[in-house]
Amino acid sequence: MLEEKYQKLRQLLSSLNKVLVAFSGGVDSTFLLYASKEGLGRNNVLAVIAESPTYPKDEIELAKQLAQALGVGYQVIKTDEFLDQNFVSNPQDRCLYCKRELFMKLNSIAKEKGFDYVVDGSNLDDLADFRPGSQAKQELGVRSPLQEAGLRKEEIRQLSKTFGLSTWDKPSYACLASRIPYGTKITQELLTRIEEGEKYLRSQGFRQLRVRHHGAIVRIEIERGDLEKVMSSGMMDKIAKKFEDLGYTYITLDLKGYRTGSMNETLTPTF
Repeated sequence: MLEEKYQKLRQLLSSLNKVLVAFSGGVDSTFLLYASKEGLGRNNVLAVIAESPTYPKDEIELAKQLAQALGVGYQVIKTDEFLDQNFVSNPQDRCLYCKRELFMKLNSIAKEKGFDYVVDGSNLDDLADFRPGSQAKQELGVRSPLQEAGLRKEEIRQLSKTFGLSTWDKPSYACLASRIPYGTKITQELLTRIEEGEKYLRSQGFRQLRVRHHGAIVRIEIERGDLEKVMSSGMMDKIAKKFEDLGYTYITLDLKGYRTGSMNETLTPTF
């Protein structure tokens, strides 16, 4: 079954001829870049990495290294979502404006350089979550080959491991703006604070995590298996001190643990 899905992906990519891959260096986009190179040849694939305050600097550097390791040409661009108040004001459909800004830039590059399609790493599981950014894909003709081939996240991890991709077990990631409650203004200072908090937690050995901002309160999500580690000697005090230094008054640990899209749990879409 998995082999059939992979062959379907290869056939789909072959039909696209030349592709520009929206590349973040995550599990999905790395696998898509690999499959695109294998199916189309390196000269028919371009990885474009978006540099933005919503994405950690370490992740951008890693994306560059991964593109180089795969032997695929890449380009780094800057996105300007902070010029759009529809994004900065952080409404429920915030992702629509961010993705629209990104995909418009990618379409322009694809046209300029002679690539037939812009593709992204959305997978089948993404359809089950609240993803207003998908509207931008429809508007601008961006394709999602992994989704179209019916591949789920866990299957992409399995295939990535089979093909020797280092990202096969990389923790899931999302833009830093997803740590901020809808309606709370997005600022570069706030994104930097969240980025620093998450970087610190990773330095302490936590892999899958989120730092959720709630005003004076920070809500830390880590995997439930790591909760005991927080309670170990000195760790609680170290984490509390770090987040106090970052400007939080109340430092909380979410007992439900890490989960994707927890900011959407109280959300009722109105569009």
